[in-house]
Amino acid sequence: MNWQDFFSMGGYGFYVWTSYGLMFVVLGLNLFWAVRRKSEVIKSIARRAKQEGRRT
Repeated sequence: MNWQDFFSMGGYGFYVWTSYGLMFVVLGLNLFWAVRRKSEVIKSIARRAKQEGRRT
């Protein structure tokens, strides 16, 4: 078996590698959004804590 056969996957290579690519894009975006959302939540909690400290 050579590399050409491996990447063509019996004629289904385009579909296989496209699905792998899309999977990695979706996982990457999911990770990016989770990290971004986490930082937003932490900032929001800190802002609320600061406001609560002023009230008392």
